[in-house]
Amino acid sequence: MKKRLLVAALVTVVTTGCATKEYVHEYVQGQVGPVKEEVKNVDNRVDRTAVALKNLTTAQAATNAELKSSLEGHAGRIAKNEADIAQLSKTAREALDRAAAAGKLAEGKLMYEVALKDDTLRFKSDSAKLSAEAMAALDAFAARLKSENKNVFIEIQGHTDSRGDAATNLRIGEARAEAVRRYLNMKGGIPLHRMAAISYGESEPVASNMNREGRSQNRRVVLVVLQ
Repeated sequence: MKKRLLVAALVTVVTTGCATKEYVHEYVQGQVGPVKEEVKNVDNRVDRTAVALKNLTTAQAATNAELKSSLEGHAGRIAKNEADIAQLSKTAREALDRAAAAGKLAEGKLMYEVALKDDTLRFKSDSAKLSAEAMAALDAFAARLKSENKNVFIEIQGHTDSRGDAATNLRIGEARAEAVRRYLNMKGGIPLHRMAAISYGESEPVASNMNREGRSQNRRVVLVVLQ
């Protein structure tokens, strides 16, 4: 009897021990499984973040390259504009400054200058009446502006030689510049507010006033085209 009870007790212990191990194993697996899944999810999020950061870095590099190119192009345009201004005549630079200060310009740059000398204008002494040759030259100038089709501002500068007194020459230069302005408006169709007339008189010669040829070059009207 005692022997049968001992065997039964041993069977119970062995059976109970096996059940406990299985329970522990199942419990551990139940706890580890979600942790592994969470680790896997974290790894996936880390991978996605790494990809996003790489894409962001690539995009930033592209933006930086584009910005650098834009700045270099802008600097190049500024340098060219400064170089162009440095090559302008003194009166053209002054025209550019005046028009910019008056808010007349869209881009603040010189397009070109057209100098109509005495052999083209053929003004009579102390007269601002336009000759047929002068009208033809101004017609060609207006046609050029129309063909270019740009929103420009024109300063018309009157210049004289040094014969006569300075005040008279200043008046003559102004009258001749104003005559050109009126003609370009009435015959060329250029709005008056897109033009300004100014006289330099004898103050800005381009040649010597000591000879006839030089004086002829100094008697001129200069059309400074700005944008």
